[in-house]
Amino acid sequence: MQTLLLNSDDVDENARMDRVIDAVRGAFTAYERGNAKMPAKSYIDLPEYNGDFRSMPAYLDVRTEDTAEEAGWDAAGIKWVNVHTDNPADHDLPTVMGTMIYSDPETAFPLAVLDGTTLTMKRTGAAAAVATDELAVPDATSLGIVGAGVQSYTQLEAIAAVRDIDEVVISDLDEERVADFINAFDDRFDVRAGPISEAGHCDVLSTVTPVEEPIVGLDDVGDHTHVNAMGADAAGKHELADDLLLDATIVIDDHEQCTHSGEINVPYAAGLLTDDDIYGEIGEIVVGNRPGRTGAGFGSDDADAGDGDDAGVDGVTVFDSTGLAIQDVAAARVVYEQADDNDNGYPFDLLGVAE
Repeated sequence: MQTLLLNSDDVDENARMDRVIDAVRGAFTAYERGNAKMPAKSYIDLPEYNGDFRSMPAYLDVRTEDTAEEAGWDAAGIKWVNVHTDNPADHDLPTVMGTMIYSDPETAFPLAVLDGTTLTMKRTGAAAAVATDELAVPDATSLGIVGAGVQSYTQLEAIAAVRDIDEVVISDLDEERVADFINAFDDRFDVRAGPISEAGHCDVLSTVTPVEEPIVGLDDVGDHTHVNAMGADAAGKHELADDLLLDATIVIDDHEQCTHSGEINVPYAAGLLTDDDIYGEIGEIVVGNRPGRTGAGFGSDDADAGDGDDAGVDGVTVFDSTGLAIQDVAAARVVYEQADDNDNGYPFDLLGVAE
């Protein structure tokens, strides 16, 4: 047997967004139903290098009694990722790099070693798309994005797969990055630069910045805007003002991660926001145990849809996404299967057991 080595271009080519979105939805479903194993993300802090390492292992099983055999699958893997803030200036390297090992759950054979950085971008966009599908107004046509870095591109790519997005407002202090973003998409969307408040008054808003002082307040969003808060991934990071969070319906991806390092971590630690202010986890909405924007099960044909309050949520909604290892594993499976079918990547004999 051989292990497939997939670089960033291979991951980008084989991470078909529609399939990644479906896989991430399946991952949230498995997690909610107790069919996933995901130890807490572990951190190794390296202050001497102004950086850290993070390990993210997971196993998930989307097979159920009512799932057709050919449609069911399970998957396992681990992502090893860093954040070294001095890398660009001192070493001409990215701040964040990731490596994903995707394994056969039955034998533990390493099926693939993938670029985890591009994989993270894809699955992060897919998570926002799943949340948008459940929590945004059904007829959403406008998307605002705060932060024109690499994550902004997959936010638009993914969200446009679940809503008919036409108008896009991009907000960033870096005019060059804004220009690059506009040039990348102006042939497909009505895309323009604008202030945070203009971006926030779109039907959907994604925030993808690393700030520790909130930059989006309650007055910066519309009455029914859905916000994907994607930037906070460590304690102290905080994009949305407390008054916005307290006014909104908050949906999280995982309680432990969000209260430790998600968008809600700062007000939660201060006691300004409590568990009573959290509506639920995204998996609960995906399987229909809690209603989304238009009632239970919107965007899903899950058999459980219909439980709970059919009125659904209204007003401003916020999805606090920290990024889960199950998402990486689900996305890695899509990339591996697609690459294997298309003979992409570089197969090599990692363990010396090649046939």
